[in-house]
Amino acid sequence: MELDFNYRELIVYSKSKDLVKSTYSLLKKFPKEEQYALCDQIRRAVISVPSNIVEGNARASEKEKARFFDIAYGSLMESLCQLEIAKELHYINNEELINIELQVQEIAKLLSALRLKFLSSKL
Repeated sequence: MELDFNYRELIVYSKSKDLVKSTYSLLKKFPKEEQYALCDQIRRAVISVPSNIVEGNARASEKEKARFFDIAYGSLMESLCQLEIAKELHYINNEELINIELQVQEIAKLLSALRLKFLSSKL
């Protein structure tokens, strides 16, 4: 079986890895007591975005691909929710949250387009 690494060509994959790096940078500012609580939850959610993009891209059926892109979208929204909570707890500031939101919006649009592509190919 030949390995297929074409997921690396997906813009959404690249942008989601950038979001991971941005988020990890923000997590360095969190208090120590959050390192095994909110920080861990945010790490799991944000790393799930590119991971599910790769897994979905590797699936054979269009329905499965769309499902994993849905999961990535859910993880993206979960990450944003948790970072909004972090802002309310004053772990990050408004400007930092806005920068993350801009990244999230772009990734969300790309994921939605990918999902629709694979769902509409079944019609």
